[in-house]
Amino acid sequence: MSRYTGSTWKISRRLNYSITETGKELRKRAYAPGQHGQRRAKISDYGLQLKEKQKLRFTYGMSEKQFRKTFERASKLKGIHGEMFLVLLESRLDNIVYRLGFAKTRAQARQLVNHGHVLVEGKKVDIASYSLKPGQTITLREKSKNLKIVEEVLKNKFVRADYVSLDKQLNGKYVRYPKRNEFLAEINEQLIVEFYNR
Repeated sequence: MSRYTGSTWKISRRLNYSITETGKELRKRAYAPGQHGQRRAKISDYGLQLKEKQKLRFTYGMSEKQFRKTFERASKLKGIHGEMFLVLLESRLDNIVYRLGFAKTRAQARQLVNHGHVLVEGKKVDIASYSLKPGQTITLREKSKNLKIVEEVLKNKFVRADYVSLDKQLNGKYVRYPKRNEFLAEINEQLIVEFYNR
């Protein structure tokens, strides 16, 4: 199955979770879309696990295949499987571009990366899933700093995570791997581990 490119608001309402992390989608209508959206159906254990998995997958804008591969990669790392999985997802280049405040959304960050606007250690990297390591620097190409979308985003005050830093010359740095309590607090990764290990 390919990556979802439809309405994120519909998905957020279906999952009752803001996948853009703004909460805007749920302010007006905090129930599922469609004619029967306001019905309360009882969810099975499998349904809960699937819902949690979908929340995370749509948050990072990944295909099922890519998501599963990352999950399997995390199983080979030292540490708690669920936490290592989240750290791998959080270390993706498109996500760090978003966390640095170069883009409003992860989808916009992915586009910046795919179109070759992002440099890692001074070299162009156009693969959104590129996995960053602590200490690596992330910048925009000189021409790209003048892009309208980048200028608009940088004008807004953006609260950056503690594990990334940005100086006045727009040189970003992935300082360290994030701690579990620093991101996506609403996600229960244990349910995702159970989903894939069932």
